[in-house]
Amino acid sequence: PAAPRRLFVLGIGFFSLCFLMTSLGGQLSARRPGDSPFTIRTEVTGGLESRGALRKMSDLLELMVKRMDALARLENSSELHRAPGHGHGHGHSALDRGEGGERERERNIKTGSPAPPPGGAFGEAIAQNVSDIAVKVDQILRHSLVLHSKVSEGRRDQCEAPSDPKFPDCSGKVEWMRARWTSDPCYAFFGVDGTECSFLIYLSEVEWFCPPLPWRNQTATQAAPKPLPKAQAVFRGDLSHLLDLMGSGKESLIFMKKRTRRLTAQWALAAQRLARKLGGTQRDQKQILVHIGFLTEESGDVFSPRVLKGGPLGEMVQWADILAALYVLGHSLRITVSLKELQSNLGVPPGRGNCPLTVPLPFDLIYTDYHGLQQMRQHMGLSFRKYRCRIRVIDTFGTEPAYNHEEYATRHGYRTNWGYWNLNPKQFMTMFPHTPDNSFMGFVSEELNETEKQLIKAGKASNMAVVYGKEASIWKGKEKVLSILSQHMEVHGTVFYESQRPPELFIGFGFPYEGPAPLEAIANGCVFLQSRFSPPHSSLNHDFFRGKPTSREVFSQHPYAERFIGRPHVWTVDYNNSEELEAALKAIMRTQVDPYLPYEYTCEGMLERIHAYIQHQAAGALRQHRVGDEPVNTPDWRCSGFLGSLLEHQQTFHTLSGAESPMCIPNGQILNPVPT
Repeated sequence: PAAPRRLFVLGIGFFSLCFLMTSLGGQLSARRPGDSPFTIRTEVTGGLESRGALRKMSDLLELMVKRMDALARLENSSELHRAPGHGHGHGHSALDRGEGGERERERNIKTGSPAPPPGGAFGEAIAQNVSDIAVKVDQILRHSLVLHSKVSEGRRDQCEAPSDPKFPDCSGKVEWMRARWTSDPCYAFFGVDGTECSFLIYLSEVEWFCPPLPWRNQTATQAAPKPLPKAQAVFRGDLSHLLDLMGSGKESLIFMKKRTRRLTAQWALAAQRLARKLGGTQRDQKQILVHIGFLTEESGDVFSPRVLKGGPLGEMVQWADILAALYVLGHSLRITVSLKELQSNLGVPPGRGNCPLTVPLPFDLIYTDYHGLQQMRQHMGLSFRKYRCRIRVIDTFGTEPAYNHEEYATRHGYRTNWGYWNLNPKQFMTMFPHTPDNSFMGFVSEELNETEKQLIKAGKASNMAVVYGKEASIWKGKEKVLSILSQHMEVHGTVFYESQRPPELFIGFGFPYEGPAPLEAIANGCVFLQSRFSPPHSSLNHDFFRGKPTSREVFSQHPYAERFIGRPHVWTVDYNNSEELEAALKAIMRTQVDPYLPYEYTCEGMLERIHAYIQHQAAGALRQHRVGDEPVNTPDWRCSGFLGSLLEHQQTFHTLSGAESPMCIPNGQILNPVPT
């Protein structure tokens, strides 16, 4: 029958042409998702000549399909005409037509005439079209192979790892790609397909281990155009949009939003004060990503349950205040609390995190914590190294240079799960000013106006003490101390304090360390009584500090309050010495103490400090410096440098107790910018 023959011939022609196309480079398998079946990838192995040949072959294939379709329609039309009027009459049966055809073949045999080709005119047309196409394909292949061989000879050297001293790691990276390019789908996403050229293109244009290939179109790797002028930052007093940016769904976020909403009026007033102080100073609006890693599900989100159970919430207090300060200063914020959001905002390619970002980092600064830092390193590939100077790590207890410097930490036994990041130590931002190695971020406490201070003094509950901390473990082993306290005062827990008048005494039993609650109590007119540690607590002798990237010794529950506030607001005594404890309690009961809040922990103080960091802590100045074998700070952190530019605003430096002093606190080297 004619129909099967037509299908057979059509199939032979179609698959023959497909075979010829795929044999010329095998590039159909390298097409990207979404490409048509006839779209050929030529970035890697195809030059202009082979691209032209393949394009012509593709055109011939499409022409063949069109001709087949037209001929099929023509044949169908011919059959329709023959069916009613073929031969000498109408309505012949199929048997009659078959018999007539047999008689015609017999006549041809007797007379020696050649038999017509099977299928009649349609078969002749098929044969002629296939013959024409075969001739054209043969011509194209011959021409293309000649040109391709010439190009390959010139290209072979260009697709070998060059020995360029400026790119010493190139050959080693090519070897790695040969063995492991299938280990992460991100390589295929960037066009790697197992060929040498694809390795070199990736390593020169996506990563930067190899020199650019001279035969490649360099428009993609040319220097980016100059950025457009940035918008100017304008102080904000309405925080409603910030509350929307913070999201919902987590108890921790609800807690942070409540705190921000409660402090809105103080933030707005502080913004007005700082705006007057800065005058007409122009400030570029920064694009800032805030990724709170400890709130992600991948890190366990251990803090959200604490909101309901009454555990330490100092980290959430600090993060709420950081968000508020950045927003009030007028910067553009993006807030993420999930790994998926982080990947989307950074431009992480699909895969396992071994490749760089798909786009240049769109953020000037990134504020995160150690959990977020780990997540970024896992998913940013080499982009983490490229952009790490833009990262600021909120680090409650600080990171010392010996733990931060990977080589030094490894050789001298300072490696921990939280160290060896090779950042500049100033990129770690602490809750309290522990050390000049790191930057002091801080938080804020509610500031009372004069009327509120008078009400506090008049309404203070005399002879009442409240224990700092809600967890039951805090009370264990404190029976002797509680017995002495109960002889002089009525003792309650923190929950009672939160719903009653402020007490006279706020008592610390040794934990939590360095939280915000003592400052809030002092700001409300309480005296803070805490225990002196002997020996001091550190990572060498206490489980809480073990593994943290610091060897700092803590001599009391709240060293900042002990050192920089002191008496009469803070009393640090040995709880094992009953006489010293009783003497302190009697002195506290005789002393009238007013509410006190250090400037550094007011909204205005924090705004000023973060403004100074953003304006003067430039990414280019955050390179790690070393002297011999020791990792050290860059000089601009020291007293006359890093924050010294604040002196341009007629600021002086003084101790946190308020007394005028030289620029640097002796032994501490801590800078405290306060306006005159």
